Amino acid sequence: MNSSRALAVYDGSGIDGSLYTQVNGWAKAAPHWLDDVIKVWSAVGLGLFAVFMLYAWWRARGADSVVMARVLASPVIVVVAYGINSVFKSMVEEVRPCAQIHGSVSLETCPGAGDWSFPSNHSVIAFAAAGALWFVNRRLGWIAGIFAVLMAASRVWVGVHYPHDVAVGALVGILAAVALAPLAGRCGPLVDRMRGGALRPLLGPGVVPVVTRGQHSYEAPRY
Repeated sequence: MNSSRALAVYDGSGIDGSLYTQVNGWAKAAPHWLDDVIKVWSAVGLGLFAVFMLYAWWRARGADSVVMARVLASPVIVVVAYGINSVFKSMVEEVRPCAQIHGSVSLETCPGAGDWSFPSNHSVIAFAAAGALWFVNRRLGWIAGIFAVLMAASRVWVGVHYPHDVAVGALVGILAAVALAPLAGRCGPLVDRMRGGALRPLLGPGVVPVVTRGQHSYEAPRY
């Protein structure tokens, strides 16, 4: 299906084009420094979620094996969510609003024909990462979730996505995390075995045993 046919089949402006236009107007009227900050965040902010996952891995070295299994699965969950989203993009073929709505302005180069708008890849990645991390640590998950919302909003602000693109992208990412993160926790016994081998320096000792009055007990992970 070529881009002209895609435009005829699915015109995203009919869903929330007026809201997109309103946000686009705010971006036009905003101070240049604010637009610049949002533009940079929208372009490179996904790297922060990789930092969150690295931090979670470092902390999980002293946690139980279920937590470590979920940490190790978090980038896999992101990749799976991205793959699912790519299928949706190829099925719907929604033209970008910056290429479709007259008078709209994008703060970054408007993607060309064939780079479809629905759903937003940035939103999928951000929310899949935040959702996966929520199953690792609630506080870290909420923090990542706040930045995921900011990432999704930035994609509309810079002019390359409709609001419904980022909303559905967020849903895809969250559903992928909810479906896969609990399953990853079942790989805890495998992580236990790997911690007893050559990967111990990377995976850490897990929950460290302590001795209390001559009997073994286990220290709760400080996570």
